[in-house]
Amino acid sequence: MRAVTWHGRADVRVDTVPDPTIQDPTDVIVEITSSGICGSDLHLIEVMAPFMSVGDVMGHEPMGIVREVGSEVTALKAGDRVVVPFNISCNTCWMCSQGLQSQCETTQNRDQGYGASLFGYTKLYGQVPGGQAEYLRVPFGNTLPIKVPDAPLDDRYVYLSDVLPTAWQAVQYAGIPQGGSVLVLGLGPIGDMCTRIAKHLGAGQVIASDVVPERLARARRNGIEVIDTTTQADVVARVRDMTDGRGPDAVIDAVGMEAHGSPLASLAQKATAVVPDAIMEKVMQVVGVDRLAALNTAIEAVRRGGTISLSGVYGGATDPMPLMTMFDKQIQLRMGQANVWRWVPDILPLLLDGDPLGVDDFATHRVPLEEAPQAYMNFREKKDGTVKVLLQP
Repeated sequence: MRAVTWHGRADVRVDTVPDPTIQDPTDVIVEITSSGICGSDLHLIEVMAPFMSVGDVMGHEPMGIVREVGSEVTALKAGDRVVVPFNISCNTCWMCSQGLQSQCETTQNRDQGYGASLFGYTKLYGQVPGGQAEYLRVPFGNTLPIKVPDAPLDDRYVYLSDVLPTAWQAVQYAGIPQGGSVLVLGLGPIGDMCTRIAKHLGAGQVIASDVVPERLARARRNGIEVIDTTTQADVVARVRDMTDGRGPDAVIDAVGMEAHGSPLASLAQKATAVVPDAIMEKVMQVVGVDRLAALNTAIEAVRRGGTISLSGVYGGATDPMPLMTMFDKQIQLRMGQANVWRWVPDILPLLLDGDPLGVDDFATHRVPLEEAPQAYMNFREKKDGTVKVLLQP
């Protein structure tokens, strides 16, 4: 089959790789019809490169049609249409029963000290082949795939794999009061969806900060108040002006380590391109390599007694945080990988009853799998109005 594979920093290719096969009696084989490129996929060709190997199949936002089922699969049959969550969870262990599928005890990577395995995402999370491919082996066929109707088009459901539950959890963790205010930092796919979900769930004032014209225009069309800068002092001053001088009730950081800021962190990230992977892999697990500009902006911007929700991915082990300020302002902080199945019962009914979150037109680009390398570069460089890409094998 054809698949998007990792070959190094800023180097993804479409190669011919072996077709997946049934390995366990509860496996299913899914023919992929759509698969998103995620902002965290870009980390794999940049700062997270030391944890990748040449030939790794990428992608963790797939959906498609079941083509083969293992002998013990009873919940699905060939021909069923499914979305595949990005975290690989059994949905039967204690953690999963608590709605913490990202901490699944069956697939936890204990040897690495990390949580549940993820499709297409580094040796830290199991190095499981991903979904930017023609076919995907999916374990836990009775409990992991999300069965969806045969219609409408993939755009309606594909974001159940990651974008929708990640943004939904970010908004839930933000604890925005009914009619309250929220600032979303970053209007990439997750930040954009956070603004839509916050409005849908009753936030009275939704504000977002970014500098990319196409992202700002999308947000304005959805009735979001935008701040067209990411400079901390300017964002803080403007959001306070918009919230009676206090700051918003909550801030969602949808940027993470992509933010610009610390020169030392920037140097550490660039070092991954020149320092041997075996060395850099150890360095990243014991030192701070993140640019904390977005998080620091969130800490300064949120009102006293407010909440910060982190959905942007951070990768440093000892990043410095202004704990004195956080303690003084009585800030609550919540974060973590999205627990996809925890939120499916809340989200799926919205997709079956119209399109209140605007998912049908959420993608800016739909491209053949063979064009994935160029799509990655356009997304990385924010070219051609690229906000969200769906690959279609």
